[in-house]
Amino acid sequence: MGELVLAAKCTHVPTMVMSEQEGPLKGKRQAAIDGHREIGRRAREAGADTFVVLDTHWLVNAAYHVNANHRFKGLFTSNEFPQFIKDLPYEYQGNAALGDLIAKTATEDGVYTLSHQVDSLELEYGTLVPMRYMNGDAALKVVSVAAMCTVHSLESSRRLGAAIRKAIEASDSKVALIASGSLSHKIWPNDIYAANNGTFTISSKFNEVVDRRVLELWQNGETELFLQMLPDYAKYCDGEGDMHDTVMLFGALGWDAYKGKGEVVTEYFPSSGTGQTNVFFSLT
Repeated sequence: MGELVLAAKCTHVPTMVMSEQEGPLKGKRQAAIDGHREIGRRAREAGADTFVVLDTHWLVNAAYHVNANHRFKGLFTSNEFPQFIKDLPYEYQGNAALGDLIAKTATEDGVYTLSHQVDSLELEYGTLVPMRYMNGDAALKVVSVAAMCTVHSLESSRRLGAAIRKAIEASDSKVALIASGSLSHKIWPNDIYAANNGTFTISSKFNEVVDRRVLELWQNGETELFLQMLPDYAKYCDGEGDMHDTVMLFGALGWDAYKGKGEVVTEYFPSSGTGQTNVFFSLT
């Protein structure tokens, strides 16, 4: 039987990649990189063989979608930020059986979901950035789930999260589940970004205050209160991908029946106006 062995919410800011390179950003995102590496270490320690990444940079319209190819290999350049991420090499083994089972289980449970094995369907950087640091040796398999959902309700994403957990437990895989997306996500307007040193600042103090309160709720195990505020949090704090990744994650954790707590492993930091962190969620 399969098992969910790790759950986390993580940042995927492209400045992490730039932080490795010579230039003004060198070393500036080391804390975030270290947090990713700690997630990878704990995943291996827990016996994980597969990362399932809920990717808020994979935009979809009709249906939910799973990139469940047998193998991923390529050079990635971001269409959004080609000046930040370009010619990024990647190569990972996929877990097609698990991806197919997730789609089958979700569809049977009333959430129409499709699984794909298409070589030209590339991974997005919401998957590639975490995998660069969590899975640098490519020892664990990778499945990516679209989580920038434009015509999907939060309720259906909750049900997809529950189906992901159900499929994992019916599989032969031990899974680290990663919700890849920011907290608040109000990016600085272009005309004031550079003048305001936007790379290292938050665009809304209201968003920062709410982000920090959310982290307190997670650390205190106040899941029910967080879930009650989640729709408004996603709306008024410009949640990345409407926070469908977070909804899926908590769906997999059991929603309001979840009694665990969050553990912040990378202190909250702003990036280009948005709020970022890395957080583990305990499993019982």
